[in-house]
Amino acid sequence: MVIAVAVWAAYTLNIPGWARWTLAGAALAIVTGLAIAVLVGPAARRLAGQPAPLTATDLEELTASERLEAVNAARHTLIQAATGLVVIGGVVFTALGLWYTARTVETAQESQLTDRYTKAVEQLGSPKPDVRLGGIYALQRLAADSPRDTITIGNVLAAYVRNHDTCTTNAPQTNLPKQCTTHNVKTSQDTPLARPGTDVLAALSIALALTPRAPDGRPTSLTDFTQVRFPYTDLTGVNLTNADLTGADLTGANLSHANLTHADLSDANLTNVYSFRADLPGVSLADTDLTGATLLAVNLTDATLVGANLRGADLGVANLTRAYVGAANLTRATLNDADLTDADLTDAKLAGADLRHTTGMTEKQVRAVAKVDATTKF
Repeated sequence: MVIAVAVWAAYTLNIPGWARWTLAGAALAIVTGLAIAVLVGPAARRLAGQPAPLTATDLEELTASERLEAVNAARHTLIQAATGLVVIGGVVFTALGLWYTARTVETAQESQLTDRYTKAVEQLGSPKPDVRLGGIYALQRLAADSPRDTITIGNVLAAYVRNHDTCTTNAPQTNLPKQCTTHNVKTSQDTPLARPGTDVLAALSIALALTPRAPDGRPTSLTDFTQVRFPYTDLTGVNLTNADLTGADLTGANLSHANLTHADLSDANLTNVYSFRADLPGVSLADTDLTGATLLAVNLTDATLVGANLRGADLGVANLTRAYVGAANLTRATLNDADLTDADLTDAKLAGADLRHTTGMTEKQVRAVAKVDATTKF
């Protein structure tokens, strides 16, 4: 009963650490003492063929030498028991000490990681670009040291990019979106903004590179890139599996060989985007603006393009197997050699679209569901 109470108190009550360890040690010592008493008492007699202790009559029949020998044997047994108790207690307390040390080291490491994270985030708010850059690379190192914080760090960096201008000067001036230009009153012309700082570009590249692994080993990105702007950015080979890019601006970006499996690009701006052999199976492009986009040989299997604007887009050799293209605007789009197997083109606008050499659907099947006119090429 005492042992049970001590164990319950050690693991349940809100008491200081030293008291918890004292109760646990006392309970362990009592249990060990009782175990040794049983071993040197009843258990030893049973093994010796003596099920019960010697009676007073049996002791009187012993000679003086036999009594002396019995006393010595008892002393020897007690000494061995005490020694065994000390050894067992030492081993137990050593093990507990090692466990406590390990927990202390783990706690210290967690505290250190927290301090590093706090300092790095504070650096992101510095007015000095060099300090902000140091904070970004500190977060990258922290993500490597603490994989479980990868998604959090990725979201912090994505937010950093989202809150800073990511417009570049290598884009044609005539194609720059308004947010990437500044109006010169003297010349009455719009001129490109300066290229984003090194810190913004570093945050973008690191956020894209922080790709955790799913339980089955496949790469998966859960970083929140909603409303992030990547206009005219080279994203060749980027891995954005499962990424949330709702409302993102990728105007003129290069997505060649990118992996956007099951990514959400709803309401995103992909005007004039260029992509060659990108993987977009299961991607959501609902209500996405793909005007003038070049999507050569891209994999759009099971993709959703309902309400998307693909006016003037080039989907040559694209794979649209089982894709849902309902109500999408493909006016003057080019789908030469595209695979439309089981694609849903219900109410898709195909005026002036070039569907020559497409496979998977016949002209009759397309006409039966899509909106075509005399300029649609079959």
